[in-house]
Amino acid sequence: AAGKSASAIIEEVRRQFRKDPGIMAGTSRPDYARVVDLTTQSALKNMIPPGVIAIATPIIVGVLLKAEAEAALLMVGTMAGVILATVLNNGGGAWDNAKKYIESGMLKDAAGLVLGKGTPAHAAAVVGDTVGDPLKDTAGPSLHVLIKLLATITLVLAPLFV
Repeated sequence: AAGKSASAIIEEVRRQFRKDPGIMAGTSRPDYARVVDLTTQSALKNMIPPGVIAIATPIIVGVLLKAEAEAALLMVGTMAGVILATVLNNGGGAWDNAKKYIESGMLKDAAGLVLGKGTPAHAAAVVGDTVGDPLKDTAGPSLHVLIKLLATITLVLAPLFV
């Protein structure tokens, strides 16, 4: 899904550059709104399948398997979600802070030499930061939303499951 979205955005940017050479020269401005619209439409379209799964799962479990199975889904979903969200938030933050730690000159090798920017340790930390930022900024917090959604749907529709 992300690949299709990125391809559409790249094609739009290329189209704008072909249509208006002044963009590259700096004499005219690109149509930012079109790219933002493409991004927004793609994001909303790609949110539908996970949203349907998140909403339909507790309903289907409750209707077909009744209250005990729904309670089990709620408990296990909450426990697993909290643990995974904690790991994603803390892991992503640790990778982000590892890069900052190295860039501040605090990391030293066995001989006492500072391992700063330009070292393999810093290159690895940059990769870790690239991976860690989405974990702490998007994946972890989105699980909190999923846990709340699961609990809300279960409580609101509980009379149907008994």
